[in-house]
Amino acid sequence: MTDEDVKELKRRLDRLRSEHRDLDEVISRLSEQGDADQLLMRRMKKRKLVLKDEITAIETALIPDIIA
Repeated sequence: MTDEDVKELKRRLDRLRSEHRDLDEVISRLSEQGDADQLLMRRMKKRKLVLKDEITAIETALIPDIIA
């Protein structure tokens, strides 16, 4: 993996983390309202899980292989 690849992965990771954080905030606010659209809530939660999986995959890719 080149330095440019690592930089691109880190930029993508930052964007994904930001979107994940934003979704978390929106979901919390909608939950507090009580009359939130349940279909919308499910979609946002699903998107949040997808983001978390992508974040984890990128974090794993950025960890250097260490031979034990």
